[in-house]
Amino acid sequence: MALIVQKYGGTSVANTVRIKEVAERVIATRNAGHDVVVVLSAMAGETDRLIHLAQEVAEQPDPREQDVLLATGEQVTISLFSIAVKHMGHEAQSMLGHQARIYTDHAYGRARISEIRTEPIWHNIYKGCIPVIAGFQGLDGRGNITTLGRGGSDTTAVAVAAALAADVCEIYTDVAGVYTTDPNIYHKARKLQRISYDEMLEMASMGAKVLHIRSVEFAKKFNVPVHVRSSFVDESGTMVVKEEKSMEQVMVSGVAYSKGDARITLAGLPDVPGVAARIFTEIAQEGIVVDIIIQGSTDDTSLANLSFTVLRLDRQAAIRVLEGMKKEWTDLDISSDENIAKISVIGVGMRHHAGVAAKMFQALGNEGINIHMISTSEIKVSCVIDDSHTAKAVQILHDVFELDKPLQHEIPE
Repeated sequence: MALIVQKYGGTSVANTVRIKEVAERVIATRNAGHDVVVVLSAMAGETDRLIHLAQEVAEQPDPREQDVLLATGEQVTISLFSIAVKHMGHEAQSMLGHQARIYTDHAYGRARISEIRTEPIWHNIYKGCIPVIAGFQGLDGRGNITTLGRGGSDTTAVAVAAALAADVCEIYTDVAGVYTTDPNIYHKARKLQRISYDEMLEMASMGAKVLHIRSVEFAKKFNVPVHVRSSFVDESGTMVVKEEKSMEQVMVSGVAYSKGDARITLAGLPDVPGVAARIFTEIAQEGIVVDIIIQGSTDDTSLANLSFTVLRLDRQAAIRVLEGMKKEWTDLDISSDENIAKISVIGVGMRHHAGVAAKMFQALGNEGINIHMISTSEIKVSCVIDDSHTAKAVQILHDVFELDKPLQHEIPE
């Protein structure tokens, strides 16, 4: 008998028919002899609907009150699900974030879980009742409802699994697992049986929407095995686990891309110490995350150029910060480009295989795809390209690294 945490996303509980189907799946797991804890998202589209309502009332809604509003989405699904389970002859109890004792910091809209006091959850398990927990929400130290931001239900599920020392956390979604690349971009994309936490972190950071990055961070920190699978089919998915020796034998495990970024270029910066520090300190103070950074010299040795990427949604805010520096740096010219994409090859095997970057650059160059910026980490090589070449670049790299072939550490299903 195992202790299993099952999380179902918005598409899995999109309507009452789906909610009843999920209830049957949970009951089947329970009948197989396992203890089950369920974490649910709001119905698909519900959170966006609530945000829109808040913005109809006020262009900039009060953060505390908006969190109170958004938390109602999960309240609906956990109550409907519990009603369904009870109607099917089993015991279930819905639990809001504060009832499950999920405590967070005070950052409304993007709170981070600080502690889960598991006694109420264990109480339900011991009495044979399925705990049904609202994802995405918690309680701060002042007694206020908080929400965890986009993908927060994944984070709730993995955090609950860690706190309970569960055997596995199953994340149910509308895809069958983690693929070598986006199946919507390339039909040769292949489902992975296993992937390491570090590889999944890189893929999530690059826009792979299967798991939220914070949930993977939790899973890695507490060594929680995560099983990504579909609630629409009855088949195994992808296990996200601690890195295994066999994974290092493979040069590249996947190709990921992101089209949600913008590039900002600064020309005519003073080429003196402290300039870059000032720029990125002021940008950081606005809560803007910077990714790839490239600095270059100019014909005028007293001036330098600097380019960096930010999320597309943060482009205007970053430019406003930089415009304030023009009074002091009169030669400064600011330009930006939203028509870019980041494409990455990812794999823990890069630590032990040379030539990955060269192979990637050669493949893109052979197809006439220009590289604007380059960034590397221990297990990732990323390039900024024109977004019009995204699909083509994904397909080329998937082919050149032969990702349609089963990996050496995978056993055919």
